[in-house]
Amino acid sequence: MPQLTALDAQFLHFETATNIANIAGLAILDGDLHRADLQALLEQRLPYVPALRRKLAPVPLGLDHPYWMQEDDLDLDYHVREIGLPPPGDERQLAEQVSRLHARRLDRRRPLWEIYLIHGLAGGRMGLYTKIHHAAVDGVGGADVLAALLDTGPRPAPPPEAEPERDAPPPGQAEMLARGVARLAGNPAHAVRFASMAVPYLDEIPVVSALPGARFVSGLARRLAGARQVPDLPTLPVPRTPFSGPVSEHRRFAYVSLPLDELKQVRKAFGVTVNDVVMAVCAGALRGWLAAHGGVPSQPLVAGVPFSLRDAGAEGPGNQVTIMTAPLAVHVADPADRLQHVRQAMRRLKDRFSPASARWLREFSESMPAALMGLASRSAFALLGQAAPPINLIVSNVPGPQFPLYVCGARLLHHYPVSVISDVSGGVNITAFSYDGSLDIGVVTDRAMVPDAWELAGYLRDALADLRDAEADVPR
Repeated sequence: MPQLTALDAQFLHFETATNIANIAGLAILDGDLHRADLQALLEQRLPYVPALRRKLAPVPLGLDHPYWMQEDDLDLDYHVREIGLPPPGDERQLAEQVSRLHARRLDRRRPLWEIYLIHGLAGGRMGLYTKIHHAAVDGVGGADVLAALLDTGPRPAPPPEAEPERDAPPPGQAEMLARGVARLAGNPAHAVRFASMAVPYLDEIPVVSALPGARFVSGLARRLAGARQVPDLPTLPVPRTPFSGPVSEHRRFAYVSLPLDELKQVRKAFGVTVNDVVMAVCAGALRGWLAAHGGVPSQPLVAGVPFSLRDAGAEGPGNQVTIMTAPLAVHVADPADRLQHVRQAMRRLKDRFSPASARWLREFSESMPAALMGLASRSAFALLGQAAPPINLIVSNVPGPQFPLYVCGARLLHHYPVSVISDVSGGVNITAFSYDGSLDIGVVTDRAMVPDAWELAGYLRDALADLRDAEADVPR
């Protein structure tokens, strides 16, 4: 039976009444899906989706990270719920309902997921909100879990012929304690390995990179080690914004879909990548929102950009992700110039990025004693959120399938990510998912910092329009 890694456990430990580690998605379906049909589909496919049939098995005294334990008597009446929107069933009502659901913590005594069928959406549609704890999956793993419920045609595919694998039971409490003591003894070695691995890359690590001398030491270590020459990363002071600082327990959610063809046209006209265009659209939207709410800073915002460490096509439990920081040129007024700033920043980040060095987050987590990790994580989050946030927000772009998918015969029209905000990341998260010719963007905000997430979502559409206008001036 797998044990949570230290990084997985971090997502459990940092949770408080205000920092919630749910990652989710809102699917818009054409038609009205019945709960009994979805439960029947889940009965058939859950044996092949380990993340949905496991619950936590804590270690006595919290001496080690929990284990996953297979739940053989899964209560689908608990995990699959349905609610209805009052008339007229518009998109703002749907988003408000998702905001409330997303702010609720999952019951750790059960498998860490819930699905809500949301009826009554105008236009003969319905919403399907699925959330799972970040300790169980990362963004890529969450997409894989969702894919297990989807079909490429209206008729559900038959179950796999192979028998599903069963998880071995977790060790007994005595063995858990023995393993916890052994891990405790190995923590100093992990700390040494983290220190030796991290020194050449101190300028990549949030918070650490801002310490005096960090960039000089990392550059010197790379030269002494004979490492390849890589571009220097710019110093990124984090400006204060209306969405900086500790978050409240309340969320706001909004969403918008942008035509993927239009983003590709901008990409072609300016000779950049689609991801560059997505980042520039986010920068333009944030500039518009900040201009209307206290003013635009004179320097870039600092975005946390998640990177997957999974090999192509690789599967596996838990989190295989790291986070890098990138400047978002909100201070640049011209849309075309802003896009070029973003392009240069993302190219520099890609030139510096390597999976080996990016595993600092995992190694750092492994170096901390499990028994102290909860207190340390919550204390660090509180301190950084109040004193020195390392980033202003999270921006993520996840590629998805470019063909239609179905759930129990109902066509999936759009899929909007619903992600995490925290004291450290700030009160805004913008996550994009490309699907079937559309870029579906979910915007999560803290209600006290950005009360109207729809306003920010509207600026995303405006920012793409500005880039399309600028495209007309590009020499052919």
